Order: sequence, then structure tokens, then C-alpha cells
Amino acid sequence: MNIRHPAVAGRFYDGSPTQLKEQLDDWLLPPLNAENKHIADVAQTELRALIVPHAGYLFSGQVAAAAYQHLREYADTIKHVILIGPSHRYFFQGCALPTASKFSTPLGNVTLNTQTIATLSEIEDFELSEQTHALEHSLEVQLPFLQTVLRNFSLLPILTSNVSPAKLAKLIDPLWRSNDTLLVVSSDLSHFHPYHKAQQIDRNTCDLIEHFEPTLTPEQACGSTGINMLLLLAKQRGYKLTRLALNNSGDTAGNKEKVVGYVSYLISNTE
Repeated sequence: MNIRHPAVAGRFYDGSPTQLKEQLDDWLLPPLNAENKHIADVAQTELRALIVPHAGYLFSGQVAAAAYQHLREYADTIKHVILIGPSHRYFFQGCALPTASKFSTPLGNVTLNTQTIATLSEIEDFELSEQTHALEHSLEVQLPFLQTVLRNFSLLPILTSNVSPAKLAKLIDPLWRSNDTLLVVSSDLSHFHPYHKAQQIDRNTCDLIEHFEPTLTPEQACGSTGINMLLLLAKQRGYKLTRLALNNSGDTAGNKEKVVGYVSYLISNTE
């Protein structure tokens, strides 16, 4: 069995299964207060996708949890997850798929959709690359959240590099049709600006997202390709976006001289 072992457990998130589970269970309690009632109502529609950050949990974990907590009611219905994030270490043409059959975290193994991976690997814009996935954190940090809120699901992990959002949308569209398939896009926002400048940049980025403008650049969001792809498909399908949380590392565990921005969204079917 070919397993990709965790690369950032103990650094980006707790390496202890017990402590990690306790942290996530606390963060993933459903919103109960009146201020979140409109968000809970959105979750009652058909949830189709999430946009979530991928920094260390100390910095962005609760922003991600604001989205993942809405998946609990879908624990029995979501059977497949397409997880898309940017490659931080390697530049390549198209998208990279793993050679592993399972991804491991302190909470156990996640089974990959090896049949779909094999099919996609025959397409020009996809390549199999163990090296590209081995140390990448943008996908790994999402796994403990998914393991906590879902039950039996298969994972299709995709890293993006030099590929256009339009081409990626065309490739993902037929894979993201069934109601039992969730799309998760992993992305932080702006990087290393002073606190107030970052707030301005990130608010403008969110305005583009909320108007379904697929024009984000890597300077606005490191996972801009995945977000732009999602915006193209969401607009085409008439989906609704709901922002759940927006802050930056200066609000959580970092200084305010050079911050990284984080946002989470629900994408739901309004029909």
C-alpha cells in the first residue's frame, strides 16, 4: 500500500491524535447564536463547495472551521471530495496528482479515488507526481477537518501550477456534478503586507469573489487558480456564495507588520 505520510503534522497542526481531535471538536461545533442564523439557513440548502485557508491552525484554523462546521449534516451524503490547492514548492505545467493510494494524518488514513486519478493521469493537463505532493501543505491541512466532519469518503487531491482557470474548470466540471461530491478549494489571501493594507487588499479580493469575477491573481490569493475556476463554474450553475469569516494573521497569532489574509466561504445550490 502506497501511503503519503503527513509532512506538516506537529508544525501546521497538532501531531497528537488526541489533542488534534479535541481542538477540532471544539472548533467544529455548529453555530447556535442568533447572529449566525442566516448562515445556518444557507447551510440548509444544498452545499456544493467550500473555500478555506491553509495556513497553520494557530493562524487560520478557526476561519477554516467556520466553513467545515456546516459539513456535519452532510456526513452521510458526501461520498467524494475534490480537493484543489496551489503547489508552493514546485512549478509545472497543468496539475499534479499523487501516486499514493492513501493520505495519512494523525487521525488515520484517507482513501484516494485511485480510479479517477488513473483516468485523469491520461489527460495532457494532469501528471502523476509523488514529489510534488510529498511536502505540500495546502491539501494536507484540510484532511483532519474532513476526517472529523465526514464519515466514509474518497478524496481526489489536485495541485495546480501553470494552468488556466478556464481549462481547469472544463476538466473539473464533469467530476463535480453529483450531489454526493464536494469541491474544496484551498487558498490563503494576500501575503506579507502591513495589517491595514492587507485588510484593504483582502476586502477588494472578497468583493471580486462575491461578484463572481474570475480575475484573481496569485498576489491576491495564493490559490487564485482554484478560486477563479470555482467562480466560473459557480456563476455558470447559478450557485450562491456566503462569506463566513475574514481576518489575517495579525488578528490571530502573528504581528501586524507582515500579515497573511484568510477567508472562508460556503457555495450552495439555490435551486
